[in-house]
Amino acid sequence: MSRRFHQNIRKEKTVLATLTGQAALASGAAAEVEATLVISPDATAAAFFDVDNTMMRGASIFYFAQGLAARKFFPAGALASFAWQQLKFRVVGRELSLTEIHTSREQALSFVAGRSTQQFVELGEDIYDELMADRIWSGTLALAQMHLDAGQRVWLVTATPVELATIIARRLGLTGALGTVAETVDGVYTGRLVGDILHGAAKAQAVRALALKEGLDLQRCTAYSDSANDIPMLSVVGTAVAVNPDPELRETARARGWEIRDFRTGRKAARIGVPSVLGVGVAAGAVAARLAYQRRAAPDPRSERASARWVRPSGRQPGGVQPSGRQPRNGLRRWMSNR
Repeated sequence: MSRRFHQNIRKEKTVLATLTGQAALASGAAAEVEATLVISPDATAAAFFDVDNTMMRGASIFYFAQGLAARKFFPAGALASFAWQQLKFRVVGRELSLTEIHTSREQALSFVAGRSTQQFVELGEDIYDELMADRIWSGTLALAQMHLDAGQRVWLVTATPVELATIIARRLGLTGALGTVAETVDGVYTGRLVGDILHGAAKAQAVRALALKEGLDLQRCTAYSDSANDIPMLSVVGTAVAVNPDPELRETARARGWEIRDFRTGRKAARIGVPSVLGVGVAAGAVAARLAYQRRAAPDPRSERASARWVRPSGRQPGGVQPSGRQPRNGLRRWMSNR
């Protein structure tokens, strides 16, 4: 009895020591972010964040498409191609090629042609709540908040449609968003783009244009991304940070001495949970059922929203006060407390 008692005591001490060590490592990781990335107040500085797999686990356009499929905007089977592209990203470890992106673009534009911009903005608000809010990387959001706390502006820069990117920026309390712009006439999508997809070198050009407009010194700015596709954007600023980097970007970051921040816990945490082709229909049905219940239980009337194009400010006000209307639900405190 005495021997077993002492054995249990030793086991408990071992477990406690292990947990204490893990806590110390976690604390050290958090301290490393704060100590290495010193962010000072500077009116001429800003931060630029990629969205997919940098600010959010997975692809925002996939989640948006999943939400639209649940609302019968297109057959659930059409979502399988989106799912396949995301699965390919997870297996190969890189984002889609420009050819694959253009193929996705044509498919997406065919879905939105003839639809109103106001309808898609309202749907984007709901779909963000349902499918995206819980996929924000708390570590990346903490970095963005550090820039905001220093009085710097923070912009999302993404190939995602600018309407959706703006919703994400507003919900996270950021300054605004640069995104791909679909052409509209009288508030209706034509099925064509204004310019091209905001991807690769186009992101760097957009950041330069924004810096000129906003009076920013790019050498004082910081950019964050997970993908080698964004090396042009990372190269135009004074400080580049690779977040959850793909193999090519990790290699480049090491060679150039860029900061690396990986918030994934092994490869498991990097998965976005893309449903199988069979599961797509089930997921769509589940979301649709939830929507039907929500509509019966608590109708949510919408106020009209502006539909400015291309560079879209999020509406963040000085001092963290948000404009009237729908408020961000998922700020830094919620993320940090839930993780």
